[in-house]
Amino acid sequence: MTTEGTLIKQYGPLLSINQFAGILDRSPDSLRTALRSSGGWVNKINANRLRSGRGLYLRTVEVTNVLGIR
Repeated sequence: MTTEGTLIKQYGPLLSINQFAGILDRSPDSLRTALRSSGGWVNKINANRLRSGRGLYLRTVEVTNVLGIR
């Protein structure tokens, strides 16, 4: 099974910031700070984010594409 398939099986099609921070082995606060900046991978992640109420979610497939972990 691919990494993408494993992440989808474990987390589903959407990742919360806390889940994404866990994958990157960072704290959620440091990830939020990084996502406020600009740069190569940050711009690609921010282009694919979804808001639901006060929550911020990222598409699991897009995260694996940006990070290059297929």
